Amino acid sequence: MSEYDEVPDALGVVLAHDRGTLPFTLIHGEALVACASWALGQSGVTPVDGSADWASIRDAAEPFALHDSLCPMTPAGFIASCVRRAVDDDVVVVGVRPVTDTVKVVRAGLVGETVDRAGLLALASPVVLPARVVVGLETPPGEDLSALVSRLVADHAVEFVEAPPEARRVASPDDVRLLELLTAPD
Repeated sequence: MSEYDEVPDALGVVLAHDRGTLPFTLIHGEALVACASWALGQSGVTPVDGSADWASIRDAAEPFALHDSLCPMTPAGFIASCVRRAVDDDVVVVGVRPVTDTVKVVRAGLVGETVDRAGLLALASPVVLPARVVVGLETPPGEDLSALVSRLVADHAVEFVEAPPEARRVASPDDVRLLELLTAPD
C-alpha cells in the first residue's frame, strides 16, 4: 500500500534499455534504476517488467506510466499527481523542466539570435498515458520518450506539467553528482 492511496489503479515501467551504463551509476549509494523503481512503486503505480506483453497491458485498460531511469530522483508524489491528472482530465501527462541554458540559432555556421526560453521545455519524467490511449496503441510505446511524446502530440491531448528540480534528467556522471548534491538530506 502506498501513501498515495488516492492514486487510481495504474501500471508502469521504469525505462533503462538503450541508456548505456548510466542507469547503473550510484546516487546516494543506490543505482539510478533502483531509485526510479522505488519512486514508481511508492507512487502507487504497479510496476511491470519492461519485457511484459503489450497485449496484456492493453487488455488491463489501466493508465500506464513510463518513468525514465535517467530521472531517478523524481518524487513519488509527483508521479502520483501525474497519474491522477491523466485519469481526471483524460489526457497524456508529460513531466518537463524549464530550459535554463541560453539557446542560439545557428545558420550557415554562424551564431545568430537567442531563442526565447519561455517556449522551450526539457523532457523529464514521467509520461502517463490514460487508459483510453493505452487501449488504442497497437504497439508498445517504446523507450524513446521524445519520439513517443512527438507521436502523441499529433493525435492526443497532452498536458506538460513542470516537474520539481529533483526530477531533472541526468546525461553524465557529472549530472549524477550534481543531482546527488541537490537531493542530499539536510
